Amino acid sequence: MSDMPNGGPAISCNGVWQVFGPDARGKLAQALDQSGGAPDGAADILRQAGLIPAVQDASFSVREGELFVIMGLSGSGKSTLVRCLSRLLEGTAGEVLIEGEDILSASKKRMIALRRNKLGMVFQHFGLFPHMTVIDNVAFPLKVGGMGRRQRHDKVRPIIDMVGLAGREDAFPRELSGGQRQRVGIARSLAGDCSVWFLDEPFSALDPLIRRQLQDEFLQIRQRLNTTIVFITHDITEALKLADRIAIMRDGAIVQIGTPAEIVLAPVDGYVAEFSRDVATGRHATVDSVMKTGADMPGDMPDDPGLRTSMTLEAALASCMSLYQAVPVRDPEGKVVGAVYPDDLARASLRTDAG
Repeated sequence: MSDMPNGGPAISCNGVWQVFGPDARGKLAQALDQSGGAPDGAADILRQAGLIPAVQDASFSVREGELFVIMGLSGSGKSTLVRCLSRLLEGTAGEVLIEGEDILSASKKRMIALRRNKLGMVFQHFGLFPHMTVIDNVAFPLKVGGMGRRQRHDKVRPIIDMVGLAGREDAFPRELSGGQRQRVGIARSLAGDCSVWFLDEPFSALDPLIRRQLQDEFLQIRQRLNTTIVFITHDITEALKLADRIAIMRDGAIVQIGTPAEIVLAPVDGYVAEFSRDVATGRHATVDSVMKTGADMPGDMPDDPGLRTSMTLEAALASCMSLYQAVPVRDPEGKVVGAVYPDDLARASLRTDAG
């Protein structure tokens, strides 16, 4: 689909299938044989046989420290795929390596250890224990691991502070808002010092304002962690805001993997293009995507506004407009009634309610 960025893979997903139905493994093998190994053909054969190919031949790698977003419409297979990656579902076929370890062949005991010490998980529904306080909910994985009460409380207090819940350690879930309860879920998933973090639509049940606030806080938390993140969403705005790279799924198959700019500027088909139809291109495209080079460069250029190849078109436009002087503004009768700077026009026209 797309070459992986520089750096070694923390997660390698190779030819993963998740098929629901009787004798799924055997029928998948037959379907692949009949189709000559073509995933689309095999999926059609499986559907005709009454099975559901929820994930079809998914292959990608996620580098260490990358925030990799998987998105698609409801029923596209994104949540099923992340459950295969974390082995909450037993994949029908394929290979999943996490930090070089094949988790699909790991024993049940080994998977328990991995979930305690390496794999963090957060889901849309918070799953908090109503009879436990915030600090006990966050520290629960450490309790299961046998850590003493004082030690586990001391360990999770900095995490509680990091997610913005300092002072609420003794509150019960019923005393918290939806956004606060989701913060507890995020903190709990971090309690085990996870190096790989799976999040399945963690903010989708929240009001838009709280959702944006948690997205911002999530990015701040990420800067303080050296964690590989796989994040599931159906919201293109959320994906573009958070992701290093995005995988778009349709009917169980990955149809495109790319950076946010690649998804917006170079969609592989109409399905992908539809996701970003209402996205402001200037917020994601960078200057190097439109600049002239070599013989196409003009010989005479004005003062340098400080553009860089990695700047968004939105930021570059605002910088360029700052070079121009104020211009007069006239009323309907032609009388000069004011003045406006071009950079003020640019900033005002690019501004949205979301900032």
